[in-house]
Amino acid sequence: MARPHAAALVEDAYTERKARLLERRGWVTRIVPSTGYGSATQIRVFGRVVMTRGLPEDEPTEPTYAARLRALETETRGWRAFFATPVADEPVTVRVNERLVQARTDRGGYLDLTVRGHGLTPGWHQVFLDSPRAEPIDVPVLVVGSQVTHGIISDIDDTVLSTSLPRPMIAAWNTFVRSEGARRPVPGMATMYRDLLESRPEAPVVYLSTGAWNTAPQLTRFLERNGYPVGPMLLTDWGPTNTGWFRSGQEHKRAQLHRLARELPNVRWLLVGDDGQHDPTLYSEFASRRPDRVRGIALRELTAGEQVLSHAIPVATDDIAPTPSARLEVPVLRGPDGYALGPRLAEVWDDVVGGQTLGEYASAVVTGGLEDPPDYTVEDPDER
Repeated sequence: MARPHAAALVEDAYTERKARLLERRGWVTRIVPSTGYGSATQIRVFGRVVMTRGLPEDEPTEPTYAARLRALETETRGWRAFFATPVADEPVTVRVNERLVQARTDRGGYLDLTVRGHGLTPGWHQVFLDSPRAEPIDVPVLVVGSQVTHGIISDIDDTVLSTSLPRPMIAAWNTFVRSEGARRPVPGMATMYRDLLESRPEAPVVYLSTGAWNTAPQLTRFLERNGYPVGPMLLTDWGPTNTGWFRSGQEHKRAQLHRLARELPNVRWLLVGDDGQHDPTLYSEFASRRPDRVRGIALRELTAGEQVLSHAIPVATDDIAPTPSARLEVPVLRGPDGYALGPRLAEVWDDVVGGQTLGEYASAVVTGGLEDPPDYTVEDPDER
């Protein structure tokens, strides 16, 4: 086994020393839950164990639910989330019905556990996480039935949440200082998702982002507050890894797309992102390799100003370096927001494109039978 990267060794030593110091000062451990998902055969459970302040002596032994919510809000807001002290190699027990599964957190305090043979029916369930030094906590898990054929994979930054990434100063302000209550949703995206789910309420919505796991609690609150469907978030861990200073966000997204395709083989996904970074390339690459797993691609178009602030030039990244691949077998739609994308996206969601089924459309693309393919670029309503 290769020796861990020097940066990871330094970070691990610092984290361990800090955890011991906080424990001597009376801090305890707490489990931070995150929504999981799964199929009829297996589920994926997420959580994290971090250090938290112990109760003052004059506080009741069992704090009220409201008090615990206020404490969680304070500890996970802005910069505090990035300075939480993880507890590595901490034993965690996962209880699914009457079954108990033992696991341990990784070097970042995270738990990403696959439980097979869970015996849960399709729909939402609660599993329980317990640790010797922390209070047990329940975690929501969505089990996707084998008959489900529709699903949405959605990016977060600049797709459902206006973050203006990767502008360093503004991104840092949005992430480290502002609370999620002060951040702006992208117009119409929540409405678009809710409208699509009206006809397919069983369809899962998975939020896939290169954002840090540290922000999961505040992102969850943001999505709930702005009317987005509930769903698992697949984020990443910022900072040093065993192979380098930082992990690759693109590789994270690429790996998660293929993992979802393997774990939920009957679902054809609607891939939703934006054209400010790598979503067009990653989504078209995935659709080229797995057209049987993709229903369509929807890209939110950033304005020229947003493009300049994102990567210094006023055009989308895929206009600069388009993906060198054959014509995609799936429709690609573009629009400035959810209000523009929604009406045309409904056709793709209902398996109909320009009067053809998706299968007929794909066949026509492959054989060159589309003499005049339909235009799926949605214009800005204000410019019509």
